[in-house]
Amino acid sequence: MNCTLCDAQLKVLADEYYFICDTCGAYVKDKKHYLGSSEEKCRYNEHNNDVNDAGYQNFTSPITNAILASCTNEQLGLDYGCGTGPVISKQLEAKGYKVKLYDPYYYPNQDNLNHQFDYIFSCEVFEHFYHPKQEIEKLLRLLKSEGNLYIMTHLYNAEIDFKNWYYRKDPTHIFIYTIKTIDFIISKYGLRLEKLTDRLIIIKKLPTM
Repeated sequence: MNCTLCDAQLKVLADEYYFICDTCGAYVKDKKHYLGSSEEKCRYNEHNNDVNDAGYQNFTSPITNAILASCTNEQLGLDYGCGTGPVISKQLEAKGYKVKLYDPYYYPNQDNLNHQFDYIFSCEVFEHFYHPKQEIEKLLRLLKSEGNLYIMTHLYNAEIDFKNWYYRKDPTHIFIYTIKTIDFIISKYGLRLEKLTDRLIIIKKLPTM
């Protein structure tokens, strides 16, 4: 099996489910353990993403606050992989922001992708990508020059007990990122890293020369 981001051959096993990519540092689930689409959607249907829940709003607040701090309500945003409860979009729209929704299961309107966006955000989505290379390249095509991509995903580091980690135990999580993975993406696509924590990554698309 090859890495679904960098295409390097995967040789090192983290455990019986995941490979470790030597090139980009990602933890990549073996394809034989992928869920079928119906199983995957059933799992997503179990998520309690109530847009009015204060705890859920607090959980997603790093992206919401970052967008409010750096984007205006004159700009157009995309909530990519918004799921059953697009809480960030609802909070932004309450402040007059314009946001398009897209999710392959719950908001599969391809017309909403026929735009160029000033900013794009994905909250707890990137770890679900079966084809992260293609997904990232698609998002960069949709993003305007100087636009920001806001990503919320939990990065793995060596201090975490991988085998017992909650992120690793979720059967829909098939591609787990590390700081090395983010560095690879930044370098490969000529981007600029604006912010990096263990949960929030903000990347700027630079003008092409």
